[in-house]
Amino acid sequence: MKTLLSTKILSLAQKELLLNSGIGVVEYNAISIEFIDFNVKSVIENAIFTSQNAVRAIKRADVQIKQAFCVGEKTKRLLEENGQKVAIMTKNASKLAEMISKEYKKETFLFFSGNKRREELPLFLKENNIPLEEVQVYQTTLQPRKIVRSFNGVLFFSPSAVDSYVAHNSLHPAPAFCIGETTAKTAKKNTDTVIIANKPTIENTIIQAIKYLRTI
Repeated sequence: MKTLLSTKILSLAQKELLLNSGIGVVEYNAISIEFIDFNVKSVIENAIFTSQNAVRAIKRADVQIKQAFCVGEKTKRLLEENGQKVAIMTKNASKLAEMISKEYKKETFLFFSGNKRREELPLFLKENNIPLEEVQVYQTTLQPRKIVRSFNGVLFFSPSAVDSYVAHNSLHPAPAFCIGETTAKTAKKNTDTVIIANKPTIENTIIQAIKYLRTI
């Protein structure tokens, strides 16, 4: 049986996608997330979210956001479930920064982030003279682990998970199945075969892995 390694503990439904396709899975959490205390104004005009973790973090605070700008469908869904209005949703942070600079260049923004967030979005907005305040609301900690067996591929859902995995393991020649372009960019430093999900969801990442493994 072909077997994948998932660098995140999957839900039962997600695992069944693989098992129903005759693919085994071994899983562990390559990173851990911890929410941290923060202070912001009670009313925020424009807020940026590039991860679901940032949305979960602000749920604990009494914050009213007039417009949210986010990366990913699930991040958008979480915001809307929390009563937030989403003005723009894109597949990656670079595209979000580009759209903000074109359509909202006279606005100011608050970026809810983690300690390992990528540089693309804040740098792009700074270069385009768009005021941006950043508030860290969660911390990502790597949990490296030596893996003693080989797999037909590895599932990655964040750049930090890639960094955690390669700290003690070689990825090449196994293919990396990545949730998005920023994760894939990190994976490409460590293997020649990188497959990116069509949509930035865990489910679609799994589906791409299934399709790929059927061809080999």
